[in-house]
Amino acid sequence: MNEVYDRIEAVNGQVNALVNLLPRASALELAQAADDVPVAERGPLHGLPMAPKDAVDVAGFPTTWGFGPWANQVASEDEELVARMRRAGALFIGKSNMPEFGLGSNTFNSLFGATLNPYDPEKTPGGSSGGAAVALATGMLPLADGSDMGGSLRNPASFCNVVGFRPSIGRVPANRGFGWFGRLATTGPMARTVADTTLLFSIQAGPYTPDPITLPEPGETFLDALVPPEDLSGCRIAHSADLGGLPIAPEVSAVIADCATVFEKLGAEVTAAEPDLKTAMDVFQTQRAAGLATLGRSLDRTIPDWRDHAKDTAIWNIEKGFELSSDEVLDSELERTRLYANIVRFFDQYDALILPAAQVPAFDTTTDWVKTINGQTLPTYIDWMTVCCAITVTSCPAISVPGGFTEDGLPVGLQIVGKPRGDLDLLRIAHAFEQATLHYQRKPKISCE
Repeated sequence: MNEVYDRIEAVNGQVNALVNLLPRASALELAQAADDVPVAERGPLHGLPMAPKDAVDVAGFPTTWGFGPWANQVASEDEELVARMRRAGALFIGKSNMPEFGLGSNTFNSLFGATLNPYDPEKTPGGSSGGAAVALATGMLPLADGSDMGGSLRNPASFCNVVGFRPSIGRVPANRGFGWFGRLATTGPMARTVADTTLLFSIQAGPYTPDPITLPEPGETFLDALVPPEDLSGCRIAHSADLGGLPIAPEVSAVIADCATVFEKLGAEVTAAEPDLKTAMDVFQTQRAAGLATLGRSLDRTIPDWRDHAKDTAIWNIEKGFELSSDEVLDSELERTRLYANIVRFFDQYDALILPAAQVPAFDTTTDWVKTINGQTLPTYIDWMTVCCAITVTSCPAISVPGGFTEDGLPVGLQIVGKPRGDLDLLRIAHAFEQATLHYQRKPKISCE
């Protein structure tokens, strides 16, 4: 615990990744109590300091979502994800920073300010799990959790050279929101390596009766991914350069092309192919807005002047939800069902799909969101993340692993998408790629290690 706090004191002031931290003395009391637990009673995460994303309830800590009026909203109990980690021995010392309401893949808010990318502090770490990714990259935390609707685990992992795993919907407990209809978001693990990510996932995952679409496999099942195949002979990999014509920055495309070559050297059969997801972003935009309309109605009831405190993009997206008709929402669900049938057929032919985890490298912190790529204007603040949002709509598991670097030294993540509910095989494939490349060993400019 002292080592962790030494790192936090040396680094956090430069990157602003962790918020609402316990004083060192209080954290050391937790560590002393952990030391006193008999070895036979210790869990897999025993004594590991953790700072959950600021959207997750941890008893005794504020859950602010980066929103000023919620600064003093202290949780009275752990939500299930945290309870599982606590039972495994994790020690909670604070929270990781996130954008307001978790909206937008640039971690800044009016409550705590901006989080900076340790590979270049003038760049964003992405989001919305940006604080978590930076805490991992700089060695302030050994493991972290995040959540992902349109790429919030995958995008910051890409920008910060760490691993972000979006599991299948129903694999980990749902913390709030829709149980069935229009369900886009899930929580998941982050770490510096696939092995560490898998360890945390084995604690987070497992059936949860209150979740209506929970999946039955226990978390320990996924520890089998820690022994990857020696090679990927017989594995069929689809390589999509741009997911059907999306604008991708050239420096990102070059890295992802090199990743495809790595899979060939591992013995996989790599084919240029992609599922037809051209309508997926329309589905995503509609269902995201529908979910945000429920947030907006809650804010209208509890904080009538909430618009005076919220950022413009959040207001726009909530208002978009208010404007939706029931037909638009229902049609989006029908189209999502059709797209799922497409992806099932696609994965009859392939074991995994590889593509970029972000369409651009990390951009300047002064840029709220990416408005153009390769000269193509993007109409909304989340269109530049379509390469992740479209995959979200399929409900397939997806992971971002370090894929390489631009000439300027910025990380580029490789997104690997697995078969429906194929989390275990996906982790094995990701582990094999990681061990063949070892990109995670390249440390950022700002680091204690």
